[in-house]
Amino acid sequence: MSTVLNPMTLPVDDNVNPYSFSIDLVQQPWFLRKGAMIAYYGQIRFDGLAQTSLSSLVARQFSSPLYAQEWVVTQGQGKLLIGDRGYDINSYDLDAGNLTIRAANLLGFETSLELKQSIVPGFLTLIGTGKFLASSNGPVIFAEPPMRVDPEALLGWADCPSPCHHYDTGWMSGFLASMAHTVLGVQTGEERQFDFTGEGTVLLQSSEKPRLDPAYVRQLETQVSGLPVSGLQRIQSVIQQRLGAEQ
Repeated sequence: MSTVLNPMTLPVDDNVNPYSFSIDLVQQPWFLRKGAMIAYYGQIRFDGLAQTSLSSLVARQFSSPLYAQEWVVTQGQGKLLIGDRGYDINSYDLDAGNLTIRAANLLGFETSLELKQSIVPGFLTLIGTGKFLASSNGPVIFAEPPMRVDPEALLGWADCPSPCHHYDTGWMSGFLASMAHTVLGVQTGEERQFDFTGEGTVLLQSSEKPRLDPAYVRQLETQVSGLPVSGLQRIQSVIQQRLGAEQ
């Protein structure tokens, strides 16, 4: 029989099991993704970033308008339990460092860390000293560059340059041929990778199953608004082809 936990026996800033984490909310507030809280003990408040009394802190530490509506500030005293669809949850400690993480997998971070929007769509960068929580589909793999990574398996990277896109030779040959015949080539799903160079650490999840990122979709919507009719027709054609391939 599983152990029955209470506020005194819950871990302090540690995993309860591989799929949940216990935050001891005493010393400082946390930024928390909406939906990440599964239970709590004590007197704890959850305020939207635009409604909190800590507006100056939010403006200073949370520099990402695109994701602001998906986050809250939590403050008070108690034990806060975090979960994410049964995914693995890990805590990471930054010490005057920086780490870029897939936005959909970032669950929470201490307000001592500063968050910025990465130039790589769908990713956020944390800077400074403090703890943050992230989920992954399966255990996290830590690897050194140089290496190439499937975009859907990439969880994040630390202390190394942002990656560039790499397309394998076979795919590029097919793409160039398709340009000549105005027909899209057959894709295997392994044609495109993120190419990492230099020193640092790359974080991978043990699957190619990324979480849907609503903010990424909103970002695409804002870009579509500036397209002419011909551009919209082109986007519509690409979407129809993609939907047909998924059926």
